[in-house]
Amino acid sequence: METVIKIKNLYKAFGTNEVLKNISLTLKKGENIVILGRSGIGKSVLAKCIVGLLQYDKGVIEIYNKDISSLNSDELDRIRKKMGYLFQGGALYDSKTVRENLEFPLQRSRFAEEEDTNADDRVEEVLENVGLLDAQHKMPAELSGGMKKRVGLARTLILQPEIIFYDEPTTGLDPVTSKEISELMVNVQKKYKTSSLIITHDLECAKTTGNKIKLLKDGNFYAEGTYDELENNEDEVVRQYFK
Repeated sequence: METVIKIKNLYKAFGTNEVLKNISLTLKKGENIVILGRSGIGKSVLAKCIVGLLQYDKGVIEIYNKDISSLNSDELDRIRKKMGYLFQGGALYDSKTVRENLEFPLQRSRFAEEEDTNADDRVEEVLENVGLLDAQHKMPAELSGGMKKRVGLARTLILQPEIIFYDEPTTGLDPVTSKEISELMVNVQKKYKTSSLIITHDLECAKTTGNKIKLLKDGNFYAEGTYDELENNEDEVVRQYFK
């Protein structure tokens, strides 16, 4: 199976605070890996290092076998076009309708023209995939928290990314809506054959979405395995997360 992301011996500190210490990870094509850990432990820092939003101190990040530290800005942008990022808060433009929020990345990237694809069809396709076709003319202020997450995911999908980063996708949602979002993420994986890193501290989300789970503690991966393997792990530190 093709490797899409490979991280070796990654370090990231903010002053004297070592957030990531000797992190290594391999993400295969079509795989969902969950990065599980308590809030503020460095999960989002890891994702931002991978996409280039943060500079890391040392180590190697390879995406499609390319060391991103050796790429110039144009080469890095070409890699980024294969990625989608679902931000924790949805990050919608308040002054734009749902449809306009989805059209914006198409206009910015000229994706529709390059691919000779009708933008209206693409917008309607992704809205239908997240169950919000009837909400396309609503403003973000009219949407519930779960609907905003769905629109954020639709905007991520509209450029057809091969890799998706989910940053706390169920935070702030009630249990029923959290379950719906988690199931939607699995459907996206199956339909679009995406590879994903899912940053969460939500056990139910991890159980539903993760092919593999890596437990982040004190800046390093303390344990990894399937949900069932970790749930049945006898290590006291691991058991604290699965009580």
